[in-house]
Amino acid sequence: MNRRLSRWCLGCLFGLSYLTGCQQQSSPPVTTSTTAPPAEVAATTNPASGEPATAAEPTKRRFAPVQLGSSSGATEVGATAGNAGRSEDVVAALQPLQVLLGRWTGNARKAAQLHEQEWIWDFRSNPAQPALTLSAEKGTYIRSGRLSYDASAGKFLFQMTTPEGAERKLTGEFTEPVADVAGDDKKLQRTFKLTLQEPEAKESPEQWQVAFHQLENNRYLVEIDRRRGSGPFQRVDTIHSQREGTSFALSDSDYGDKTCIISQGLGTITVSYQGKSYYVCCTGCKAAFEDEPAKWIAKWEAKQKEMAN
Repeated sequence: MNRRLSRWCLGCLFGLSYLTGCQQQSSPPVTTSTTAPPAEVAATTNPASGEPATAAEPTKRRFAPVQLGSSSGATEVGATAGNAGRSEDVVAALQPLQVLLGRWTGNARKAAQLHEQEWIWDFRSNPAQPALTLSAEKGTYIRSGRLSYDASAGKFLFQMTTPEGAERKLTGEFTEPVADVAGDDKKLQRTFKLTLQEPEAKESPEQWQVAFHQLENNRYLVEIDRRRGSGPFQRVDTIHSQREGTSFALSDSDYGDKTCIISQGLGTITVSYQGKSYYVCCTGCKAAFEDEPAKWIAKWEAKQKEMAN
């Protein structure tokens, strides 16, 4: 009897020891708190799935597409869509100035020299920053110029080269707004005054100011002023320019089949691709089209569909 009792007691002690050892090796039960503050829940939520994020699955950053004209000013760094949007903003800002496109002959009041100029679009030098470019091989004051627009600052940019080879950078805005007024021929005539000024710099003894004053479709002035120090600007000269050839009529808001496929101005030059012809407004747009015809045709067709809707 005593032997059986002893054996039974030893068995119980052994079983209890075994169970205790198993409990020490197993993991404690996982508990979830139902009283966590909303901030903690939001911080551990995967926005893509709506499920709680785990340590093995960090929350993913989502990149929303950049939309032209969006009220949000945030743009992801390096986003190609953002670059395209800025390019379109520049073109839109420069479109009222397309009346400058073409060849011009000018006479200065003081410099007894004929000023031959040509304005064309440039989409090739910097595709993200299109510009209207001026070339005047024998210009007395300006030999070349690049007129563009800073969409973020809302300012026009003009980078010019003097006959001496000096480069000057000016910024400005309209001092007389763009307007289309009825002329003697009952066509609308484009008028505006764009005034650009060079910033003051200690290393430069003088400051330039250049104004493009459009009088009508076929006439505009280039007014050149300079000053030294803090004194007033003094008029250096005024160049009266007359368009060579046919006027760019502005009596219609829609040029129909003769709309430039790139700038949407009045097309004067035909180009072709895969057996189909299109219009461009200047040699600059012609060069850009010939570089990437499929790209510009796709943009044009997309724009036409958008207008149709």
